[in-house]
Amino acid sequence: MLVAIISALTIFVFFIKKNTTVVADGKQIKTVILKKTLGSSLSSAEVNSAVKDNIESTLSLNRARKDIITVNLKVFVDNKEFNIKSTPKNIAIMLNCQNITLSDTDKVSPPIETKISTGMNVVITRVKTETIKQTKPIEFKTVIKKDNKSLKSQSKVSQKGIQGKKSLTLNLTYENGKEVSRKMISEVIVNKPQNKIIVQGTMPQVAISRGDSSISSKKTVNVDDAKSSGKIINVKATAYWAFNGVNNTYTSSGAKAVRNPSGYSTIAVDPGIIPLGTKLYVEGYGNAIASDKGSGIKGNFIDVYFNTRKEALNWGVKYLKVQILD
Repeated sequence: MLVAIISALTIFVFFIKKNTTVVADGKQIKTVILKKTLGSSLSSAEVNSAVKDNIESTLSLNRARKDIITVNLKVFVDNKEFNIKSTPKNIAIMLNCQNITLSDTDKVSPPIETKISTGMNVVITRVKTETIKQTKPIEFKTVIKKDNKSLKSQSKVSQKGIQGKKSLTLNLTYENGKEVSRKMISEVIVNKPQNKIIVQGTMPQVAISRGDSSISSKKTVNVDDAKSSGKIINVKATAYWAFNGVNNTYTSSGAKAVRNPSGYSTIAVDPGIIPLGTKLYVEGYGNAIASDKGSGIKGNFIDVYFNTRKEALNWGVKYLKVQILD
């Protein structure tokens, strides 16, 4: 009886044992199992199916399969190229078997649900984002303001321009370490810029009465010629200089033209309004004596004398009051 039992067990084991090949991570492992389940094959081959999901077993429902199908493909990731052998499952399972992890933002081409095939190239693009803050200047504007009290040839900066500043919050996207895009999230003005203001004259140049060139004025007041009123007269005042040289410039009467800030200086007048020899006080000029005249000086118009051209140009054209002293 004992011999019969041993014979029966031997025959049973012979019929239920199965030579099985397991493919894990591109390697073939041959094992012998006594059960028909895939789990038995994995346990016998010491393969953890929870980790090695990409497994193709020679076990089948009809137990007729004898060959294992594997394909060759390439994976490009992290600036490296991998040649991989795997069974025809999808890309997701293959990457999991190769311990290649993906973030939620990484890109995979073809898509991870694609079934793998021989000669396939799988490209993984690492995508990362970050938020940064930047400070940038805000350029000021240049504003031109017209001044009809100054000549066209004159301009001045009445207010300097100052740059402003703004704070930017940006979202940057990198693919395989290279920036591919940046998106503005917010923009906050820290300091507003201050405009540069230039005052530009608009009044045309006028000719001086005693010279043969034009002058520039720094201050000009547009008022109507006023009539004399008592000992105060409103006049238009231009200026001329010693165009023949100091001590060599003479008045129409032959007297030498002089500039004496502490005494009486020479001015030209219209004798019909201010008689020659009249002593006056001129605003911004000082005491003067009407000792000259000119063909261009008519009405309430005086021409004050300076030794230099620069002084005459600085005087320019003014509308002011003169006081008759005697």
